[in-house]
Amino acid sequence: MLDQRAQTLLKTLIERYIEDGQPVGSRTLSRYSGLDLSSATIRNVMADLEALGFVSSPHTSAGRVPTPRAYRLFVDTMLSVRPLEEAANQLASHVQARLQPAGPQQLVASAAQVLSNLSQFAGVVLTPRRSQIFRQIEFLRLSDKRVLLIIVTPDGDVQNRIILTEKDYSPAQLVEAANYLNAHFGGQSFDDVRAYLRGELDALRSDMSALMQAAVQAGSDAMADNTRESVLISGERNLMGVEDLSSNMERLRRLFDVFESKTGLLQLLDVSSRAQGVQIFIGGESSLVPIEEMTVVTAPYEVDGEVVGTLGVIGPTRMAYERVIPIVDITAKLLSNALSQH
Repeated sequence: MLDQRAQTLLKTLIERYIEDGQPVGSRTLSRYSGLDLSSATIRNVMADLEALGFVSSPHTSAGRVPTPRAYRLFVDTMLSVRPLEEAANQLASHVQARLQPAGPQQLVASAAQVLSNLSQFAGVVLTPRRSQIFRQIEFLRLSDKRVLLIIVTPDGDVQNRIILTEKDYSPAQLVEAANYLNAHFGGQSFDDVRAYLRGELDALRSDMSALMQAAVQAGSDAMADNTRESVLISGERNLMGVEDLSSNMERLRRLFDVFESKTGLLQLLDVSSRAQGVQIFIGGESSLVPIEEMTVVTAPYEVDGEVVGTLGVIGPTRMAYERVIPIVDITAKLLSNALSQH
């Protein structure tokens, strides 16, 4: 769509605007573009770019600023993320130092902090769906007709649920019921157990049947809570210092609505988990990003080769993409490696 001269001028304009945050005039473009063009020629090219929707003119300045469409063209075709091995190694060491050996939940939380600290924006992580399988269960009598169901997952997480029963069970009966479920169904999901027991419970004593049914229902509810995806956010306050996002009260209110509801972030991160590599969602061109001045850079992370979640950086559209993209990419790869070793 654009000839080489127009592409060079647009790339220069975007880079100068990212660097300075001020509308870019023809004199600045002449100085930094490396093209031997008159100011009149540059103004004509800018007028063409404005007509095509790549730049706009703020009312208070003769200079121009890039539009979301320009940022999309920039990140898709003009941006060169330099594969500087030394810088990548330094970043990897920095990330690894922060992702110290820890449990999966601590690793994921650390990743959000790493992204925030390195980018100086907000780090966000869609937590992985956790196991729906139980390794072992126990029953503990609390009082008459109140039993505590203790569920242990394969990765060692523990879930507790209180079961209200129609009769009082002795400790020996509770041990018998737990042993039966563990021996026959350990390593399966409660949904699988429910389907199997639907026909088998009739063969058990009626008093044990009621306990089993209550346990399967409570266990299924507990694991459903356990598998809900959630979003971890770190460094929201960093965005308070970003003029592009905080200079307008309505924009600031919408920004905090994004963080408070998290529904839109869940949808965006879920979409990006189905793609490979780094994805860039630019406000104004993506309905998933509700603020025109906001961009979300994401990448999926894996456990043993299977995508389990997404992480990313939330920042202004006017960000140093060549710096943020490798931060997101390397953090995703290192988190994948750390989780796969657990």
